[in-house]
Amino acid sequence: MNGDWLIRGRDGRFCGYTLAPEGDAVLCRTERTPGGPWSAPRTVGGDQRLHPVLAVARSANGYAHLVSWRPTVPGESGLVHSTHFQSHLAALDWTPLGHPNKKGDRTGPPAVAVDAQGRAHVFVRNRGGGVSMRAQLEKGGWGPWRDLKGSRVHGELTAVAGESGLITLCASAPDTILCWRQREAGATPQEDKPLSFGARAGTLRALATSPARTTLFFTGEDDVVYAWRPDDEPVPLLAAAGPGPLAAVRCLLDDVDCTVLAQRASSGRVAFAAYPTEQESAGAWWTESGPRLPQDAAIGLSVDADGDIVAATVSPSTGQWLVTRRKDEPGLALRPWQPV
Repeated sequence: MNGDWLIRGRDGRFCGYTLAPEGDAVLCRTERTPGGPWSAPRTVGGDQRLHPVLAVARSANGYAHLVSWRPTVPGESGLVHSTHFQSHLAALDWTPLGHPNKKGDRTGPPAVAVDAQGRAHVFVRNRGGGVSMRAQLEKGGWGPWRDLKGSRVHGELTAVAGESGLITLCASAPDTILCWRQREAGATPQEDKPLSFGARAGTLRALATSPARTTLFFTGEDDVVYAWRPDDEPVPLLAAAGPGPLAAVRCLLDDVDCTVLAQRASSGRVAFAAYPTEQESAGAWWTESGPRLPQDAAIGLSVDADGDIVAATVSPSTGQWLVTRRKDEPGLALRPWQPV
C-alpha cells in the first residue's frame, strides 16, 4: 500500500484501507464512533477484481481517493480510481483511468495526491521508465495522460499536496532522486534538478512541513534515514529502524510542532521517532512499541480531531488490525495496542 491509508473523515471517525487476503479487492474498516469500536471489513468500489496494489490519499475535506490496477484482457491491465466521501457509507464504484502507454500490463505501483480544489492527481511509472500522470478536471471527468519524463524510476512513488494545495511528486532511480513540483494550481508538475543521492527503493515518504515546503524522508544506501527539502542537501536524521517504508505525520507534542516517523523495526515491532518539524539538528531516536508484526504489516499515522496522534497497523495476509493512541501525558507515550 502506498500513501495515507489511515484517514480521518469529516465526522471525526477513522477509516482504514487494506488489500483483501486474496489480493483481488480493497477492504475498509470504520470507527462506529470517534475513538470507539470498528466495523467489520467491507469491500470498496464494487465487485471489480483488482491486482494486489493500492494507493490512497486524503483530500483537505476528508475524502479518501483510492487507486489500483485491475486486469482487463489477458496480459493487460488498467488503472482504476474510487472516491470514498463518507467512511460509514459505500465508496463509489471503480472508474477506469486507462494505461499510461494506452495498453499493456502493470508498469509499477501508483501514487495519488489531491490538490486544494479536491482534484486527484494519479502518478505511475510508464513503460519507458519515466513517470506519467492523469488528473481530474475542475468541472468533472479526467484530463489526458501526460508524460512527466524521468528515467530508470524504480520502487514506489510518493506524492503529497502541500499546505498550499500544490502537489509534489518524488521518485527514486539508481543513484538519484527525482522530484516534480506544481508551480500553480491545476498546472502539470515540472521536474526539478535531480538530486545526486541514492535512496533505497520503496522507502520514500513526502510530508508537507511548512506553508511553502515539503520534506522528503527516505532511507539511503547506508541504511540511514534522511530528510531532504528541495534546494537543500539531505540531512541524516537517524539509522533506519528496519528495511521497510516510512510513515510520517505532523502533530503537536507538548505544544511543539513535531514530525513523527514510524517504521517496522528489524525486530518486527513498530519504531517511533519524533523531533521539532524541520529542525533535524535537534536529533531523533527510535522507541519500539507493540507486538511483533508480520512482514507485510503496513503502518498508518494520523491525528484525531483533537490533534493527538493515532497509529494503526494492518497485515493483509492475516487480516490483523491494531490501533493505538497517544496517552494524555507529556511526550509521545502511547496506549497499549488494541485489536480492531
